[in-house]
Amino acid sequence: QVQLVESGGGLVQPGGSLRLSCVASGIVFSINAMGWYRQAPGKQRELVAEVFRDGSTIYANSVKGRFIISRDNAKSTVYLQMDSLKSDDTGVYYCATNRFWSLSGTYEYRSWGQGTQVTVSS
Repeated sequence: QVQLVESGGGLVQPGGSLRLSCVASGIVFSINAMGWYRQAPGKQRELVAEVFRDGSTIYANSVKGRFIISRDNAKSTVYLQMDSLKSDDTGVYYCATNRFWSLSGTYEYRSWGQGTQVTVSS
């Protein structure tokens, strides 16, 4: 199985930046997709960004132009560079892997990290 550990969260002022990291351990060499989710207070968890083995990426519209997801396959690590942060970015950020097509007709992730808190003050 895969274990994921996030780091890099913290408190930042609006307009500031943070860089999140997620290190995967275990069976990781066959990973295709890795993603970042976030969950704001009182909100559902939402997909922020995904990066695939070939380096291609997908972003939520709310973070396009501000966030960059990347990965280092040799280090089994995925990053989320967050710039121009705003209050709406506040939440717990989770990295995830082991993406699969579910019976409900959506992509889901099986493996999750514990989350790291990002707080953007107003």
